[in-house]
Amino acid sequence: MTTHGNELFQHVYIIGSKGIPANYGGFETFVEKLTSGQKNRQIKYHVASRSDNSEQADKEKHFEYNGADVFSIDVPNIGSAQAIAYDYKSLKEAIRISKQNQDQHPIFYVLANRIGPFASRFSREIHALGGEFYLNPDGHEWARAKWSKPVRQYWKYSEKKMVAAADLIIADNPEIEKYIKKEYVSFQPETTYIAYGTDIQKSKLSRKDKKVRDWFDRKGIIENNYFLVVGRFVPENNYETMIREFMISKTKKDFVLVTNAGKNKFYEQLKQRTHFDQDSRIKFVGTVYDQELLKYIRENAFAYFHGHEVGGTNPSLLEALSMTRLNMLIDVPFNKAVAKEGAMYWTKSLGDLATQINRAENYEKKRIGDYTKAAHKRVADEFTWESIIAKYERLFLS
Repeated sequence: MTTHGNELFQHVYIIGSKGIPANYGGFETFVEKLTSGQKNRQIKYHVASRSDNSEQADKEKHFEYNGADVFSIDVPNIGSAQAIAYDYKSLKEAIRISKQNQDQHPIFYVLANRIGPFASRFSREIHALGGEFYLNPDGHEWARAKWSKPVRQYWKYSEKKMVAAADLIIADNPEIEKYIKKEYVSFQPETTYIAYGTDIQKSKLSRKDKKVRDWFDRKGIIENNYFLVVGRFVPENNYETMIREFMISKTKKDFVLVTNAGKNKFYEQLKQRTHFDQDSRIKFVGTVYDQELLKYIRENAFAYFHGHEVGGTNPSLLEALSMTRLNMLIDVPFNKAVAKEGAMYWTKSLGDLATQINRAENYEKKRIGDYTKAAHKRVADEFTWESIIAKYERLFLS
């Protein structure tokens, strides 16, 4: 805590998001919600922002946003190493600001495991200030198929070094917490679990809104007559399984994919392997950045597919549980820990998801309603931003 006038502040420096105002992305939304929903004024947040995150960050080195002190970091465009350089420069600058302000017991909260090789040095500097080093390890970045083998090895090494250096690891999924405790038992890491949050307000749009009708008519889609997926177009989200299984199911409904699929290599490979372009039910509709429209699209899907199998608590899964009536998730521990009885589960075995699709088509309304209720209860009990913010504030002030 530091005195400013006669007020006491707990200073918390947040490193690793692209910054606020949030454009899109899990960590960015988390920092936006944490600062905008702040209840306890004894905490002073300082947030690192990439200078290209907003016009303000481009123009000003320091500015206030949501009551937080945002400091801007220029980072050279050096390809995939850019994120590492950004976190390194951000943490260095945060320590400099904290020294200059003579903060008492500052907390440095680093999101993701990118700067492992420098972690123990930063940890020593933080301890010399009387501060603490907290880490959110995110998901299993080293397991993502999009990285080459050397990059995956770097992520794993970096994770190990960061876990060893951190005073506290905050996992957003109980399965990530379990993994850290087991994988790094020799470091005896101090861990805690605080979930990611989600918005539970319904869409402000209705069926009659011009924006809604324009989008649905242009894409040739009818409310409650489509299965939906929303997410990044990457192999580990199991697009191939979902498309292949959908194609062999008997449903007459559409499969709507809200994703950044541009005609890239992965898209072309999928087309060759599955021939999805010959199935008129499969509709790649691009991305939807209008949050109200996206909510409406989620709320009016017949069911939602979730194929993410690496990572912790996925934001798009929480949005689906909060908004879509029926959710069908790939059966991995992360997803089960989040949804519990609020969803159906499928595996990659041939025919499994197709069978579940056919089954869901024949459910009566009450059966689907039971899933909806259980999913909404999970979100209300565990994943509202209010409860997540309250847990963080208690932690930072303890």
